[in-house]
Amino acid sequence: MGLRLKDLTVHYGSVAAVSDVEMSIEDGEVVALLGPSGCGKSTLLRAVAGLERASSGTVSWDGADLAGVPVHRRGFGLVFQDGQLFPHRDVAGNVAFGLRMHGVDRKHQAERVAELLELVGLPGYGARRTTELSGGEQQRVALARALAPRPKLLLLDEPLSALDRALREQLAMDLAVLLRRAGATALVVTHDHDEAFTLADRVALMRKGKLVQTGTPAEVWRRPADAEVAAFLGCTVIVDGVVADGRATSSLGSVPAPGVVDGPVRLGLRASALRTDPAGQLTGEVLQRVHRSDHVRLLVRLDTGPEVEATAPVTAALTSHTRFTLDPDGIAFIT
Repeated sequence: MGLRLKDLTVHYGSVAAVSDVEMSIEDGEVVALLGPSGCGKSTLLRAVAGLERASSGTVSWDGADLAGVPVHRRGFGLVFQDGQLFPHRDVAGNVAFGLRMHGVDRKHQAERVAELLELVGLPGYGARRTTELSGGEQQRVALARALAPRPKLLLLDEPLSALDRALREQLAMDLAVLLRRAGATALVVTHDHDEAFTLADRVALMRKGKLVQTGTPAEVWRRPADAEVAAFLGCTVIVDGVVADGRATSSLGSVPAPGVVDGPVRLGLRASALRTDPAGQLTGEVLQRVHRSDHVRLLVRLDTGPEVEATAPVTAALTSHTRFTLDPDGIAFIT
């Protein structure tokens, strides 16, 4: 049955940091709790762990209420953004810590440590000091330590946020593979939608203490619940349109809208929704350009519409007036 939250509320004084949250996580499922800083997602995770006391509502596992169960008896594993490794223990000593607490004998400790270091891509690292490791390696050790006792639920609070962007992206992909290989049931807190969509089977988006949308990454990305969600997910401009016979038409043209019901719709445009194309039907004045590693991001004033962001290849020859085309993959539909 897994984890169930029902009407969960957490107050700090008169302020409701978490308000009437209902959510479930099935065995073997990875759910990302996504939202901006201060929205209550870490408080929610801490309430699940037992580190924060719920003001009302319930946290249950397989139907059993956990209200009276202390943190160390819930059988949950925790990983925080700084790893919180023991600097006086080597890598093996860190990974084996939970096993010792559970009374596992040394032989089986060593076997489990070796198994987990192999799983997280650090075979042979057991004798190393944690202070000799890179940030990414330390987080892998923290994950191995949390997985060692085979927790019922793994709770990860911004586990990659302390790392630089390139390492964070790589480790997010690695972590997604590791969680599946371990068959872990996990709740991951993050403010980074790329990270959430890489890691999770489902995404639960939080705002001002409440859950505002839950769905698969594709559902949330393509069909945000409202304009605020769309803006959080990178839609910088929203235009009105109408859907008929599987196509959405707006002042910018017509694009496929599979699965969207006929009628009024708002189109949320990400930077990837508009790209340079010599044969494009839209024209606009390039107001600003910013070079990224593999593309150029533009600010464009369209001749027939608002100022929008767009993308171009690094090698593109841009003029003050440039042609563009709409890319449906960069468009979200808000109904």
